[in-house]
Amino acid sequence: MTPFLLPTRRATEELARRLAPLLLPGDLLVLSGPLGSGKTFFTGALCRALGLPEKTRVPSPTFTLVHEHETTPPISHADLYRLRDARDVLGLGLDAQRDDGRVLVVEWGEPYIDVLGGDALVLELSLDPRKAVLRATGVRSAALLAALT
Repeated sequence: MTPFLLPTRRATEELARRLAPLLLPGDLLVLSGPLGSGKTFFTGALCRALGLPEKTRVPSPTFTLVHEHETTPPISHADLYRLRDARDVLGLGLDAQRDDGRVLVVEWGEPYIDVLGGDALVLELSLDPRKAVLRATGVRSAALLAALT
């Protein structure tokens, strides 16, 4: 596990900028942490680092469940907080989006890593202190983590 202190919004943006050029189509990022810990803010910073214009809003997908962002590579941003089980997750078709070359950024997705195709870089965000602890669950995510650190 690798911790990154994120005392400011700028520090969170910097982590996203460092991670962005390492991502490949089909990568899976799982964001966990309490409400207000910066999951959607991090996703917005990542989208901007991958070419999304500043003026384009990156809202939380809490109610729509999935937002697609035309970045390079493209991102599907999902929130699985309200889902009940793996069948609900499968019904979103996120595995197919990953197969189609989208990077999946999934909030509250830790219980569903296997359903999402496995091999995730997990970013566990905390509030006090503000930090992200990163861990890999497979070979590709381990390579991402090694390149980031």
